[in-house]
Amino acid sequence: MRLSLTPPRLASLALFALVATSGGQAQNVGQSPWGADDEIGRLNQMTETSRAAILSRITGGASYDLSVEYFIGMPSWQAAGDPHYRLWMTHTPHGTTVDDPLGVGGSVNAHVSYSGSAISLYTHTGTHIDALSHFGLNGQIWNGFSADEHLGDRGWHRADAGALPPIIARGLLVDLPALFDVDRLEPGYRVTTADIEAALERAGLAIHTGDVVLVRTGWMQDFEDADAYMGNAPGLGMDAARYLAEAGAMVVGADNLSFEAFPSEVDGNYVPVHTFLLAQSGIPILEVVNLEGLARDGVQEFAFIAASLRLRGADAAPMRPIALPVE
Repeated sequence: MRLSLTPPRLASLALFALVATSGGQAQNVGQSPWGADDEIGRLNQMTETSRAAILSRITGGASYDLSVEYFIGMPSWQAAGDPHYRLWMTHTPHGTTVDDPLGVGGSVNAHVSYSGSAISLYTHTGTHIDALSHFGLNGQIWNGFSADEHLGDRGWHRADAGALPPIIARGLLVDLPALFDVDRLEPGYRVTTADIEAALERAGLAIHTGDVVLVRTGWMQDFEDADAYMGNAPGLGMDAARYLAEAGAMVVGADNLSFEAFPSEVDGNYVPVHTFLLAQSGIPILEVVNLEGLARDGVQEFAFIAASLRLRGADAAPMRPIALPVE
């Protein structure tokens, strides 16, 4: 079973309040209120009604591409030894003339200029979505799916990127540099509940159940400089992650690559925000989201439309989100 789109009772949100602590208590994965086969967590909150509601409010004005361009030398996660983004030519006009791989002859190859290319990348490179299989606890991921039973040599059989549906939802921009009247947040700054609440109050907005909430730190301005972009970026703390989950956010994201701030606030867990959101709360995470255009034009509420590559077995996938302003 890949999708389960039955809307939950609001009371079911209480099941997501399994919060990691630093006091020695066990951290366990969340069990889905959408049933034992659920692989998409809070994405079940999308319904025909919710999609129609936000699409009916589109003004028809500007559109905003929230993705980044992929290029050799772009920022990427290297701390655990994952591969850089690479592109290489598999065919060039001159090389095809020399090699004649299709056997059509030199004159045809000289006339028809053939170019082809291939890429390789870590799936968490560039603008992407973390599937619920990205991080787990004690050998399990969201909804109790275990690595022993559901992870093979070709990836996860459950809660993988291939299970993720297209996302059409109300989107909110939490613009923290605008709140603090700065160009960007300080390195290592840990975003709090109070910060998010103040930014939303300033914009006259509130989080509704099923929203996509995107946090701007301003670090996207350094994206062309990989060292600067990857260096001790600001991010969310556990307090803010709990707040977003309890407020009803369906998907959360930010303009940095780590999403959360480091060092960890939880003993024995180096990524507690990730495990809380993904494994305990069933909330996918978007990273490396380009929010500069929205911030420049003061657009803080919009229709969020996106679909990731359907990478069967993968724990993340590249995504190209679009934001459309609403009335």
